[in-house]
Amino acid sequence: MQAIARVNRVYKDKPGGLIVDYLGIASDLKKALAFYSDAGGKGDPTIAQDQAVALMLEKLEVISNMYYGFPYENYFTAGTSEKLSLILAAEDHILGLDDGKKRYIDEVTALSKTFAIAIPHDHAMDAKEEVSFFQAVKARLVKFDSTDTGRTDEELETTIRQVIDKALVSDQVIDVFDAAGIKKPDISILSEEFLMELKDLPHKNVALEVLKKILNDEIKARTKTNLVQSKTLMEMLELSINRYHNKILTAAEVIDELINLSKQIVEMDDEPKKLGLTNYEYAFYTAVAENESARELIKKDKLRELAVALTETIKQNTTIDWSIKESVRAKLKVSVKRLLRKYGYPPDMQLLATETVLKQAEMLAFELTNT
Repeated sequence: MQAIARVNRVYKDKPGGLIVDYLGIASDLKKALAFYSDAGGKGDPTIAQDQAVALMLEKLEVISNMYYGFPYENYFTAGTSEKLSLILAAEDHILGLDDGKKRYIDEVTALSKTFAIAIPHDHAMDAKEEVSFFQAVKARLVKFDSTDTGRTDEELETTIRQVIDKALVSDQVIDVFDAAGIKKPDISILSEEFLMELKDLPHKNVALEVLKKILNDEIKARTKTNLVQSKTLMEMLELSINRYHNKILTAAEVIDELINLSKQIVEMDDEPKKLGLTNYEYAFYTAVAENESARELIKKDKLRELAVALTETIKQNTTIDWSIKESVRAKLKVSVKRLLRKYGYPPDMQLLATETVLKQAEMLAFELTNT
């Protein structure tokens, strides 16, 4: 309780302190913590504890209801290998619910906070196995997100591990492959072999989350160098996922779509070599070739030549301080526009086409000065 009170006092910009405000916990627990903090840690901690127990029991019921139809109780009498299988099956069950992942993570996070305050109340000790199971499933689900939940959860769950099975809420890093119960591939992440392994996973909702996470990371890695390509790929990914969320596609069907998208990414990665271009030159090629009239009226070899010239222009005009000096940025834009006019680009004089090339130029300039 003293530790919680100290943490709350540090985050004065939060109306209810870090823990209360972060969770949106009921106002009665907020008042109890405020009372304890204002009293300099001399207030009656049993007030906050009793109210935390009540909230903890509420959260336990909410989370248990999310497992309706799933016999998670079998977990508590299972052997180690069976426990891991049940956690994986539980992930798949939660992912199959409407907005299941977010709702589950939010509820288990709230449960963890109330559980920490409720310790060592008898009701809390009776619930510790359920809490540990719910946390174990949550720990794997959060690894499908692009960002972690932050140190707040980590620090709190360190406290919780003092009273529950450490084997269930592991300290080790859980990556997306471990979360899905599959071996991390030694080969290319988008290889045919690995994609087929994902497709054959019995837990389709988990397989979909893994594939979505991998593709999202692969596409984001390309946003640093190729504006047009990364935008196109992200739009394709989001379209497929939206069709799944709108129940137009089943999990198995959207997995097939994402596998096809993965294959397109692999094919795109081979394009620079086929054209005899570097990755940077190819990024400009995709930028200038996006304009329809340019593709129709300017020969492919001429577009390729323009892409090479643009890359060279950026390299010659890029300085270490380009990103902070507006004069340097302006000079870069003038050089790019002059080169585009020389090649008659774009033939339809569409402003958007020029802006796309300029954005690609700034992206490349930033990449070159930060590598």
